[in-house]
Amino acid sequence: MSHGGDSSYLVNGAAESERTRREGAASGGDGDPHTILRQVFGFDDFRGQQEQVVRHVIAGGDALVIMPTGGGKSLCYQLPALLRPGVAVVVSPLIALMQDQVGALRQLGLRAAFINSTLTFGGARELEQEMVRGGIDLVYVAPERLTQPRFLELLDQTPLALFAIDEAHCVSQWGHDFRPEYRQLTILHQRYPDVPRIALTATADEPTRRDIAERLQLESARRFISSFDRPNITYRVVVRDNPRRQLLRFIRNEHAGDAGIVYCLSRKRTEHIAAWLNTQGITAVPYHAGLDAGTRQANQRRFIEEEGVVVVATIAFGMGIDKPDVRFVAHLDLPRSIEAYYQETGRAGRDGLPADAWMCYGAGDVIIHQQFIDNSEAPEQQKWIERNKLSALLGYCETTLCRRQVLLRYFGEAYDGPCGACDTCIMPIERFDGTELAQKAMSCIYRTGQCYGSAYIADVLTGARNERIIRARHDQLSTHGIGRDLPRKKWLSILRQLLAAGLIAVDPAHGGMRLTERARPVLRGDQPIWLRADPSMPVSGKAGGGPKAAKADSGGAAGAAAPSVASALTGEKQKDLFDRLRALRLELARQQNVPPYVIFADRTLLEMAATQPRTAGQLAELHGVGQTKLERYGEVFLDAIAEEVG
Repeated sequence: MSHGGDSSYLVNGAAESERTRREGAASGGDGDPHTILRQVFGFDDFRGQQEQVVRHVIAGGDALVIMPTGGGKSLCYQLPALLRPGVAVVVSPLIALMQDQVGALRQLGLRAAFINSTLTFGGARELEQEMVRGGIDLVYVAPERLTQPRFLELLDQTPLALFAIDEAHCVSQWGHDFRPEYRQLTILHQRYPDVPRIALTATADEPTRRDIAERLQLESARRFISSFDRPNITYRVVVRDNPRRQLLRFIRNEHAGDAGIVYCLSRKRTEHIAAWLNTQGITAVPYHAGLDAGTRQANQRRFIEEEGVVVVATIAFGMGIDKPDVRFVAHLDLPRSIEAYYQETGRAGRDGLPADAWMCYGAGDVIIHQQFIDNSEAPEQQKWIERNKLSALLGYCETTLCRRQVLLRYFGEAYDGPCGACDTCIMPIERFDGTELAQKAMSCIYRTGQCYGSAYIADVLTGARNERIIRARHDQLSTHGIGRDLPRKKWLSILRQLLAAGLIAVDPAHGGMRLTERARPVLRGDQPIWLRADPSMPVSGKAGGGPKAAKADSGGAAGAAAPSVASALTGEKQKDLFDRLRALRLELARQQNVPPYVIFADRTLLEMAATQPRTAGQLAELHGVGQTKLERYGEVFLDAIAEEVG
């Protein structure tokens, strides 16, 4: 990766950036955002609320921006940075994120830099001098550095355009990625009250939004809350059966050769899954906080700079990852909350092209998470919050409704549905009156002493006579074998759903299942319970809630696959041209030691392959082709197109 803090670039990039400013100013007053959008970024139109945010910040207003991953948050401060005098200071939590964003901005001809521990003392000092002279458009720093007295003194001497606080949810303990160093950023308002501040995040429910505004003293800031919907992502949840094989089938059948992220709960599991995928012919690398820094950085660079690499990671990976062509995010274990799930799945399809969010889970995940919560040293109020978040996620997994509808409702957004792009829409789930089955399961839990896990309860219900059951004399119970008409796997599904419905809970002392107060009316027969039928599950009772679900394999792939990126092209010639352009992009990226997507995104290459431009003017009309990129790469890509199509 090229060093974004290398100040030698600033001199070379200054002419392009200043020319951009002059052209923008000439087209409309102090600068026209639409002109800069087209000439610099290569986009014809703003998306959603981008234009309102941009104009508000240009005018000097503070803003709190909630916008989904891939929704264009960065543009909301990058464009005002060009149209306001002075230096834009961007607070970013990760070195790798700074490097990626600065590298992409330099490809656009902007004077961008970061100041962090990767720079030499001399290099950092030179950049600091450029800041004081106003010779930088955007500078990226970590919150720890920004709040140091020496850096604040530097800012006192620097003409400041704005402050952008990225990943702002990190300031809130109500959120999913709390970082105490973000709390110190209140000093920006106190010390520089006239400099506009914009706080941005992709995931924040209402309590988190209030906390962000309070902690950053943005109570008076204008709020811009975009739709949380990511229509290009197909959501799927499958019940854990053979997770390795399920994952392999999913990748091979639907994402062969694609870049993707696989999330696991433990460090050891990430390494084992990555190693195993490599034995199956899939290029994979592990990533977790326990690896040494050099290995982590090397694996992340491979994922970002190469094509078709799968990274198997804990949640230590991915915050702020800019790679737009991640075609899938898979969870082999249940994440911590819907916020975490949404943030992690949002790393797929940032380019707006089709992508998959696939999750494989079992009841054991719930037990592990509940034990983490109960054994933590967090205050009881925080534990209560986390238990509720876990319950909401479990409800999402077990829902018979449109998953997108459930997901958006969690963030307070109404969605009529069905979306037609999740497994429950594409393969509607049959619902049946499961009151009698629920009564049997809960009676078994009660009669065995409310201290055993789901696997044991399922064994008793199906009449197993293993050593453990015989030793406990549970083979003598009236509930022993009362469920032998259903397979053990189906009882596990019923127990998961009862857990999701809050009729049973996990006892933190021993991890066993116990009844809750909500179980009483069901056991008395006063309240019916409707359950979902997993694929091929025989049911008894009254059917309802939609047509019978189609039978799907354990990978959950049947009928619910997102269309591939290549499917946007027609004919072999277009697909061959797309492959040729991808190879050219990779070659150019390696020459410059930058990620391929900062040359051109997949969407741009798809448009090239589909429209086959022959002139610079035609190429300039495509998405993502700004003036600087046209000058740098236009001729070589036009030559490749001409050679391929004749």
